[in-house]
Amino acid sequence: MKVLVIEDEAPASQKLFRLLNEIDSGIEIIDVLRSVEQTINWLSAHPCPDLIFMDIQLDDGLCFDIFEKCKIDVPIIFTTAYDEFALKAFKLNSVDYLLKPVNRDELKNAIEKFNTIHWPKTGFARLESVIKQLQPSSKERFLVKIGAHYKSIPATNIHCFYIIERCTFLYTDAGKSYPIDYSLGEIEQMVDPKLFFRISRDFIINYYAIRDLIAYSSNRLKIILPHWVEKEELLVSRERVANFKKWMDR
Repeated sequence: MKVLVIEDEAPASQKLFRLLNEIDSGIEIIDVLRSVEQTINWLSAHPCPDLIFMDIQLDDGLCFDIFEKCKIDVPIIFTTAYDEFALKAFKLNSVDYLLKPVNRDELKNAIEKFNTIHWPKTGFARLESVIKQLQPSSKERFLVKIGAHYKSIPATNIHCFYIIERCTFLYTDAGKSYPIDYSLGEIEQMVDPKLFFRISRDFIINYYAIRDLIAYSSNRLKIILPHWVEKEELLVSRERVANFKKWMDR
């Protein structure tokens, strides 16, 4: 089961991760979003998850603003400190409404409720997704424009994909960066997940390009790539560190 978490409080999201892992180790948290704007952008660029955990009060407003910009057909379990929004929440694909601090038993009951009501209905869609994943469909090359010319770059020669000022670039083993016409969300679906890992909102990294890993503040990791000259450091975001370590430890 693929789960999206929309939560602006790090302690709350960390507790939710722990409880979900205890309840069902098969639950995969695909991303953690902190704001209305970030969620709208994410939903417009990614396939829908199976289930969303959503806080009411986010960094830049109430979560209900998201529904005014996006059509969300995904079941939602609301997790919030405010009980006055329960009625409004239940009109929006709500499976359950859990008050913080989230109780393990209540969370387990909410998951079981979701499994009973919604999970069987998505069986055929999940089967199609599995079949698609088994097919060799990873993108092997990326076409870039250099002046009046075009160059086809093998995916294996790309050290990372990244975003700067809302533009997407690929960075090669020759230390060159080229703009490309894909979002990171689209690229994440195109490339081989064994070769590439999305370490943060702004970076996707090639496994074989990593030259060093350094412990960083707040339990994060810093990645060293050959010839990397951009000012922004390559940091694995806190919520992705555990999955990143598993990805690296093969």
